[in-house]
Amino acid sequence: MKNKNTMAKRCVSLALATVMALSLAGCKAGGNDAPQPGSGTTGQTQAGGSAAGEKIVNIGVTNTLNTLNPLLMDGMEMNKYATGLMFLPLMELDGDMNFEGMLADSVTAEDDRNFLVHIDDKAVWSDGQPVTADDVVYTALRICSPTIGNMAMMYYVFEGVGDDGFVAEGADHVEGITKVDDKTVRFTTKAPMSLITFNSSYARYLMTLPKHVIENMSEQELMSDPWFNRPDVVSGPYKVTEFDRDHYVSYEANKDYWKGAPKIDRLNIKIVEGSQLYAGLKSGEIDVTQNTLSAIPLEDYESIQALENVTTSFGEPITNQSVFINTTSITDARVRQAMVYAIDRGQILEQLLKGYGEVSEGFLSSASPYFDDTITPLPYDPEKAKSLLEESGWDRNRTIKFSINSDDSTFVNAASVIAAQWASVGIKAEIQTMDINTLMANAAKGDFDVMAIQYTYPPVDPYADVAWLLGGEGSWTGYGNDKINEALSKVSLTDDVGQLKELYSIVDRQVQEDVPMFSAYIIKTMAGVNKRLVGARPSVYGFLNHVEQWDIAQ
Repeated sequence: MKNKNTMAKRCVSLALATVMALSLAGCKAGGNDAPQPGSGTTGQTQAGGSAAGEKIVNIGVTNTLNTLNPLLMDGMEMNKYATGLMFLPLMELDGDMNFEGMLADSVTAEDDRNFLVHIDDKAVWSDGQPVTADDVVYTALRICSPTIGNMAMMYYVFEGVGDDGFVAEGADHVEGITKVDDKTVRFTTKAPMSLITFNSSYARYLMTLPKHVIENMSEQELMSDPWFNRPDVVSGPYKVTEFDRDHYVSYEANKDYWKGAPKIDRLNIKIVEGSQLYAGLKSGEIDVTQNTLSAIPLEDYESIQALENVTTSFGEPITNQSVFINTTSITDARVRQAMVYAIDRGQILEQLLKGYGEVSEGFLSSASPYFDDTITPLPYDPEKAKSLLEESGWDRNRTIKFSINSDDSTFVNAASVIAAQWASVGIKAEIQTMDINTLMANAAKGDFDVMAIQYTYPPVDPYADVAWLLGGEGSWTGYGNDKINEALSKVSLTDDVGQLKELYSIVDRQVQEDVPMFSAYIIKTMAGVNKRLVGARPSVYGFLNHVEQWDIAQ
């Protein structure tokens, strides 16, 4: 289990990136003064066409965008989806959270260390050249380059890659990523890995580049060449025409897309404030939003539901408002239990979230195939909380530091309720609001007693995040447990859903008992789509898998 634990601890860079992506859902870098596609400044309009008769769709998002370069990819889903429109990932999750082939038509396990990726025989680049194993091997080699220096992709798990995630400078191959034939690549890991983890952590994030187009670029050029912001050869349904990282990405259809020419001629991702989504959906300047990339404020839910031109839906509850307890600071499990018993989580869910979510215990929500619905959340019981505090000898004069994200307006309100309920049983808490970067820096230093943040544990493969957060010294919680470690060691060796459910149940039950963290609530987010837009079905996963089939109703 040593190698697997090492993997979990190294996953922190990706985990933190994911946390920040979700926690910043309602924030946008920069102002909103730049010209916006679809606003009339580029000659484009909302869905329904333009003066030229083109079909144009605007996707409204509130997440910022860092890069369109697959070699610089991190854990932020916004980057992944925007880039994946041009360079398909090998696999992707669909709306039912099953793995679906995108560039690959299959990924199979030869054994627990060797995985065969077969590229779809029909896959071709937009210039007509076939997508080959050489393209995949070339892309993987560049991801492992110490010059490019991308640690977030976590390729240290593969044979021939150092523990830092890189091959030797100037290396011309990766020992554990090899061509089998023109359409097949073998990935060999250093330690056993489940097929689920390979697909979730690697196949979903490897977006293959056209070797024949860029192979003569130096690695320094690969990091900054403007080609990546407007590539002329792609494997996906769209090509970028304009890119402003703080405001928008504009695409034109790849008419030679091998899965079929897109019906929508131009697609725009518009980065806006959450407060602008209602007005955009109402006017038609925004045609569709997605559940995790578009943070619609709760106060706008009813107004959007009332729009005659918009159909609304709710995604699976996957965004967890997690509350982490520094167990090196609050050492007695009875105190940590008392903190949960003292909170009326049902009241917070109904009054602040208007019932759009659920209360669960531990890491998993009802969206996960491993969710154990026999684990009953600790109830609101202030008398039980007082009794536990009395048993523990809790110092009622002590004040704990309760650190929260100032950008999360819903939880800022929830934190006030929680602090008041703690005070009623004898726990004094000072709420410290701060921006996300400060919160993350303090978390890394352990400079908090209790910290709350929105966190998504991938429903089909939460292993890396769970193992990190319960990884003992150096993790946010500082908590470790032998029973949990044993269960997690078995997680890496199986793809059996029933067995995984049993193993994650062991983890969540122990977490409920020792309380290194708890869930304040799990959010069920809204999405909206203009009724003129056909084939677009907002979902937590798989939203863009078949974007080429979207159309405008005539």
